[in-house]
Amino acid sequence: MIAINAQQALKSIRNGDLASIYVILGTVDYLADQLKQAFTQQIPSEEQTMNVGSYDMETTPVAVALDDAMSAPFFGERRLVFINHPYFLTGENKKTKVDHDLASLQHYFEQPEPSTVLVFMAPYEKLDARKKLVKTLKKQATTVEVNQVSEAETQRYVQAALDEKQIRIDADALQELVNRTDGQLGLIMGQLPKLMIYAAQSQRIDLAAVQALVTKSLTQNVFDLVNDVLRYQTQSAVELYHELVAAQEAPLKINAILLGQFRLLLQVKIMARAGYSQGSLASTLKVHPYRVKLAMQTVRHFDQAALRAAYLGLLQTEVQMKTTQRDPELLFELFMVQFVNERQAAVGTRLSR
Repeated sequence: MIAINAQQALKSIRNGDLASIYVILGTVDYLADQLKQAFTQQIPSEEQTMNVGSYDMETTPVAVALDDAMSAPFFGERRLVFINHPYFLTGENKKTKVDHDLASLQHYFEQPEPSTVLVFMAPYEKLDARKKLVKTLKKQATTVEVNQVSEAETQRYVQAALDEKQIRIDADALQELVNRTDGQLGLIMGQLPKLMIYAAQSQRIDLAAVQALVTKSLTQNVFDLVNDVLRYQTQSAVELYHELVAAQEAPLKINAILLGQFRLLLQVKIMARAGYSQGSLASTLKVHPYRVKLAMQTVRHFDQAALRAAYLGLLQTEVQMKTTQRDPELLFELFMVQFVNERQAAVGTRLSR
């Protein structure tokens, strides 16, 4: 098995150094799309209609894709076939009426067509390594992992895209861009075009541009809300909550994300004490490394009791939202008042001992 990262794969593909079978494995859509484009560009544009095929395994039998893969290129040197959503390579028990001839696929893996590049676009965290089909595929294929991207790698992709346009970005602007997009590479790259337009004359993206042009994600707003809660800033927390509701965010959704964030903070607090590193936390909890980084920065300033109290309070708020007719915004205000009062009382009790 040959396993390479996305950058290595892009360089190899663009140089025309192509293998017979690839597996693009992972959930970062931006990188998967970049690789798909790079593969397609290796087929001359005038040949793409006849020599590029794309098949979705959730709706199309794999035999149809194999027929294409085993055909000779039409007035060209190479045929390119994409097999999308190959769920039969995972442990997922998907209910579908599509009948897949996996024996023929196994045979193709053992004797791939030399003039065809067969690419499995697998938007999953992993394949089922117990399956014979997967074992054979791994022996024959070049695997390109496009799973979670570190903050440093994300910044390198951003810098490379800006370098092509000879545009520079201030360090604080780049950090704010990462913050406002939760460090999600796809979201960041989607924001770059308008920032580049802004910088067309100055050739520079500054902090003011990011703050003006890039809207905070719901998750980032909730992260600000978490900090307001833990710092007992009731007025600021309630105002932000009202703003999110006014922006058509559902109260139950806001509460669910808040709960998820406090659950993550508790997990990070407990596991960091047990010796887990930032990298191992992200891997174990299956959470984006950037979220773990922010969580580790946050939990340094707050004790486990406060995190637990906030989590339980929000859990009770969710129950009330689902079982009563009370106004959700009022319920959040009551949560804040009760949380602050209880925590201040707890601190007072400790100090009096």
